Amino acid sequence: MSVLPFPLYTSEQIRQLDRHVIDKLGISGTVLMERAGTAAFVELQKRWVKAKRIAIICGAGNNAGDGFVLARLAKEAGYSLRVLQVGDPSRLQGDAFSAAQRLQSMDVVLEPLTTQDLSEDDVIVDALFGTGLKGETSGDYAAAIQLINQAQRPVFSLDIPSGLEASNGVVFGNAVHANCTISFLGLKRGLFTGDGPDYAGAVVFHDLSIPTEAYQQLPVEVERIDYPRLKSLIKPRPRTVHKGDCGHVLIVGGEQGFTGAARMAGEAALRCGAGLVSIATRHSHAAVLNVSRPELMVHGVDTEAEFQRLVDRADVIAVGPGLGQLDWGKRLLQYALDSGLPLVVDADALNLLAQQPQQRDHWVLTPHTAEAARLLGRANQEVHRNRFAAAQDLQKQFGGLVVLKGAGTLIAAAQGPLLLCNDGNPGMASGGMGDILTGAIASFVAQGFGLLQATQLGVVTHAAAGDAAAKAAGERGLLATDLMSWLRRLVNPL
Repeated sequence: MSVLPFPLYTSEQIRQLDRHVIDKLGISGTVLMERAGTAAFVELQKRWVKAKRIAIICGAGNNAGDGFVLARLAKEAGYSLRVLQVGDPSRLQGDAFSAAQRLQSMDVVLEPLTTQDLSEDDVIVDALFGTGLKGETSGDYAAAIQLINQAQRPVFSLDIPSGLEASNGVVFGNAVHANCTISFLGLKRGLFTGDGPDYAGAVVFHDLSIPTEAYQQLPVEVERIDYPRLKSLIKPRPRTVHKGDCGHVLIVGGEQGFTGAARMAGEAALRCGAGLVSIATRHSHAAVLNVSRPELMVHGVDTEAEFQRLVDRADVIAVGPGLGQLDWGKRLLQYALDSGLPLVVDADALNLLAQQPQQRDHWVLTPHTAEAARLLGRANQEVHRNRFAAAQDLQKQFGGLVVLKGAGTLIAAAQGPLLLCNDGNPGMASGGMGDILTGAIASFVAQGFGLLQATQLGVVTHAAAGDAAAKAAGERGLLATDLMSWLRRLVNPL
């Protein structure tokens, strides 16, 4: 089973599930271990077809047992293999001990891992730790991880890359850089955010053939979302539709030197289907901001009366792209806050909000890690180390919806599970990508989607557009404006 499910779980939830399956459903730990090792071996054969030499690095827990089963199956299939033991083998217990004995009965020796050269192996299997890791790796285990990474060979991690914390995706010290990770029973949420995407490689899944009703006893606190799942929300338009039916977005921003941010947010709103987009910006460059995109209606705004004339025609305000933090930006942010319209708040609007926090129900805040840290009064690293808690804390403090951007973007609402989008790619780490997202979310709000649906659609469409653009021409050098044509294609799924 390689299709990824949508619920994501903590390591503690997976332990509860494992216990439930063994104690209540009567599926023994030995059977589960056999299924895990078999699923991993099948995936290895499929992914590395030409592999002949395998090194299996095992620890002293149940994760090692999965590795021993894989090793036994590889031995039976005629692979050349080494099983390298880290830690005291006398600590092996229960099912893992039985799996080791069965392997050794085939004349396979468990060699202590010291400084062996792993660079000649076709695949290295990482079976050091499971989901029970707490704190920083050290001693022989840290040395083993370093040896695996230095070999620069394909690495296949069982359940989770060793050294990566399963619940929050944090690496304390060092962790295995895997090319592929096979996750058993339930997907660990740490694979998809924090440091996880850097270490997990391609993620595949196997439920070990347990009954689906076993999952009903686990609350779903985090759930994946993606474009294929949500695109059905975007329906074809009636033949009689006109631009007024498709919503009017007001973009607020574009301080001196930052006009491009407002310009990109505006075009993204149009490409995602808004009927009209106005931009409230500085008088000094209002006449030229739309030269390359004349469909944008650009207005110089300084007074509340000028702003109110635009508010009267708008359905949603996106405030922040290129707004700046000078008096002009502060005034326009206050005008937007006083408007009564739904808001999408980004960039400098978030930085200003951090100085004067407030709570509202009908807005979407879209911080990246540094902006989230300022809003919460925390260090950047503290936010990174527990992105789930940070997103929830932001929502509780500021209300509405929060989109915590980054690898594994999170959406937090007052009700329901946290939503995680694991699409997107490193090429999207370039200026203007956040402005595109702001315009996309505002566009869906203007078109009549509820705030949560609009936010989800904006996030997944933005990520899918980035992936499509990277696939077409590569990640490095990807520009925010490269997403525009892909946005248009994706909002026309039929």
